[in-house]
Amino acid sequence: MKLQTELGEIRVSSDVFTTITGSAATNCYGVKGMAVRSATDGLVHLLKRESMAKGVKVRYNQDGTVSIELHIIVENGVNLVAVCRSIMSQVRYVVSKTTGVTVSSVDVYVDSMRF
Repeated sequence: MKLQTELGEIRVSSDVFTTITGSAATNCYGVKGMAVRSATDGLVHLLKRESMAKGVKVRYNQDGTVSIELHIIVENGVNLVAVCRSIMSQVRYVVSKTTGVTVSSVDVYVDSMRF
């Protein structure tokens, strides 16, 4: 993503967005971690801390905003609606505050629940 300021141009890579997003999401209560569906066996796998960005997809919109898609694994017994709302709010706030880019949407997919 390219940001133009009066002092020049700032380029923010997609890796920055995915890392910030993954970190913000996994710090929310009830989230066990980011998820990825295996192409070989079709099962959902919990990602380790260093590769959690694979559970995040960032799309750059024409109007200069970003849309974020998260795939997560949650703890058993949590209120899914409350956890997802918390993630949406936290991710929107942290990404906007850190990068200065407006987040147009945050879509959360609960892929699995862990006991």
